[in-house]
Amino acid sequence: MKIPVIVSLQSQEPLQESALSARAGQPSGILSTTRVPAGIEVDTGFSAVPIGTGDVGAQALETITPQTSSRFAIRGFVEAESIEAVPESVDGARLFSDPIIDHFLTCGGDAPVGNNATVASKLNVAALANAGLDGTDVAVAIVDTGINLQHLRNKLGIMPRFDAANSWMPNGVAGMPGQLALGHGTMCAYDVLIAAPKATLLDFPVLLGSAPGGSTMGSFLSVAVAGFAQLIAFWAVAFAPGGANRYSALVVNNSWGMFHPSWDFPAGHPGRYSDNPNHPFNKLVQVLAGANADILFAAGNCGADCPDGRCQNVVTDTIVGANASADVLTLAGCDTSDQRVGYSSQGPAIAGMAVNKPDLTAFSHFLGSEAFGTGSPDSGTSTACPVAAGCVAALRTNVSPISTPPAALNAQLTLTARQVVGTGWNGDYGFGIIDPVAAGQSLGVIGAV
Repeated sequence: MKIPVIVSLQSQEPLQESALSARAGQPSGILSTTRVPAGIEVDTGFSAVPIGTGDVGAQALETITPQTSSRFAIRGFVEAESIEAVPESVDGARLFSDPIIDHFLTCGGDAPVGNNATVASKLNVAALANAGLDGTDVAVAIVDTGINLQHLRNKLGIMPRFDAANSWMPNGVAGMPGQLALGHGTMCAYDVLIAAPKATLLDFPVLLGSAPGGSTMGSFLSVAVAGFAQLIAFWAVAFAPGGANRYSALVVNNSWGMFHPSWDFPAGHPGRYSDNPNHPFNKLVQVLAGANADILFAAGNCGADCPDGRCQNVVTDTIVGANASADVLTLAGCDTSDQRVGYSSQGPAIAGMAVNKPDLTAFSHFLGSEAFGTGSPDSGTSTACPVAAGCVAALRTNVSPISTPPAALNAQLTLTARQVVGTGWNGDYGFGIIDPVAAGQSLGVIGAV
């Protein structure tokens, strides 16, 4: 059987040229001349992605450029009897898992609890606004299914701020950023704007990427690899000496993940994604976070009370991969009555990653964007994540990522979270429900309220 894989190759000129073309937003067919070992079929519709040395340990931003990277990731296929039979490498080419990824939306039949105004009140968005914390000059990348700006305008009464030039489309996907079909990505964008109405949206529709083998479910992780490579290029240029420092901060919202371990390589395989900090995607997340971008991931929808069907009744060790990275803020979900929603994945996370996940809880299952029809709730940890991303974007209005890097901001958010069950961390709520005003007070950007 033909199995999709992410292939790590030593640098060569076609890979460099392909990566440079991708950064410039241009298609490149140069991968057809790439030298690969026999037995690996190259997906020539996927541009090469620089991944530095590809070794264990931190990667410097300077090593993740087409000119300096010693290794590149491409998408390809290998023939194997089963996914368990995929080799670790082929003649020096390392093979990594390219699992299906999908958005975290579930339990849509349940009635919404409260609405966007309820969420704004619970977060005390008025106090954020009074302190000038509204997301001005903060870019928020919606890494999802795409944004429909017209729907947002209809719901909000104004057109949100949007940066088409620094948005990105996967290879082979029709349409324009901001003009994509109404759905999950638009819901996420709407929910960011609750706390940060003046943030600038970037559209990164990785979940629309073509999936090898014609899968009709979700996208593949390799598309997210390409998307994050473009985010790194954008943010590295923004902060390069003499570069176009247009934004004060970058917040990256990811309301997606991998639902079931069968989508991954088996336990123990060095190319596995779930519990492998050295998987190329997890390394790119680390690099982007190291460049002071705030990265948020949803915890997932495999909670024991109401798991999504794609979880196949697996409800432990379900916070995996980048969703369990130490470099991201991981969000569980509760309703506007502070009750954990039953589908919210529970910690601890999978062994090998950051164990105490989720970090925080944010609101979900309320009447908001109505992206899925009139009266439909914004639900799943898919909603909790952008609600929290909006809080981070609001704080970043006046909290520089240079003086307060993402790890420091995340620490303040966990220290000031509103406790619901006991004290300290627990597997249902993390450190509690996000409280951006308390965090802003501890950071000195909000006075007494």
